[in-house]
Amino acid sequence: MNSLKIGIFDSGVGGLTVVRAVNLLLPGESVVYFGDTARLPYGSKSPETVIRFAMEDADFLLGKGIKLLVVACNTASSVSLPALREFADVPVIGVIEPGAKTAADVTRNGVVGVIGTLGTISSGAYQKALKSCGSVNRVVAQPSPLLVPLVEEGWLEHRITEMVLREYTAPLVSEGIDTLVLGCTHYPLLKDALSRILGPGISLVDSAESTAEEVAAILDAHDMRSDPVCGENSFYVSDIPLKFQEIAQRFLGRAVPLVTHVEVGDLR
Repeated sequence: MNSLKIGIFDSGVGGLTVVRAVNLLLPGESVVYFGDTARLPYGSKSPETVIRFAMEDADFLLGKGIKLLVVACNTASSVSLPALREFADVPVIGVIEPGAKTAADVTRNGVVGVIGTLGTISSGAYQKALKSCGSVNRVVAQPSPLLVPLVEEGWLEHRITEMVLREYTAPLVSEGIDTLVLGCTHYPLLKDALSRILGPGISLVDSAESTAEEVAAILDAHDMRSDPVCGENSFYVSDIPLKFQEIAQRFLGRAVPLVTHVEVGDLR
């Protein structure tokens, strides 16, 4: 098991922030990533459809020989984990619970904010996970749908992005939050901008980093860490990969030389 890869899937490119966090924390582990770019976004689909897509994504990665599966899609994490855990013969984790646990550990006044896509916030998954933690007294959630296209456009330091961030976070600040969960895997790329806007009094919780820490904990608990050699990444997408490679370089901070195109019909 130790030499097998970590499987990570998302509906698109956002899950690459989880890949980056895993690479940084666990450099000896190899990762196989699948982005279902032909069928994104998952957030506008019914729960039944998202579960079906997630099962197909998982089945594809399990066929690559993995020892752990990470659902790096907030929408899929909110609805498909029970079905995936019953289906897969490896540990399965999402990105919502790790982020919520970290926020509960970090908050000082118990008032936690969450920003995410409209689908993620509407699902109530982060709100439910946070409220289950004893140290969280109140959750303030804010849909932030404009942030994903701004990140994918590469406008991380653009004045328009700063204006949008200020607009989205102002209601959270007025509610007295001391912790903000970045509830979308695109949002870690905006941490620097958010830190400048919110200041040192509000802690930022990167769900990608929290997920990587959960991955490390599970590998240690099952004694499944790879030998301390440099791991390798491999990437698969269900739509033409040219745009994916461009965005992936921005997300990972380095070039992605090879991305393999997989037809949706070949996933199972």
